[in-house]
Amino acid sequence: MTPISPKCWKATGFDGSEALIPDSQYYGQDYDVTKSEAHWISAWILEKKDLQYSGKKQAWFDVDTKKQLPSYTFEKHIPKQKEPKQVEPHKELIR
Repeated sequence: MTPISPKCWKATGFDGSEALIPDSQYYGQDYDVTKSEAHWISAWILEKKDLQYSGKKQAWFDVDTKKQLPSYTFEKHIPKQKEPKQVEPHKELIR
């Protein structure tokens, strides 16, 4: 990523492909990736550009502050049905 102007970035892919990215769609570098340089760019703009990219990682960002929002995963747990057991109550517990 190379800044061209205050409103535009020039992105270069591994294969040498280049694209101009508006500043409003660029969210910064992804520091979790250590083997190469990765950046956060809006997916919809990447689909329109002829630029090599990977869609393996996804994140949500605040549009105004360009800060990454926490990711939540909701899972619904349905417990397994168990058969009731017929057990005689303990004699000391009966009044």
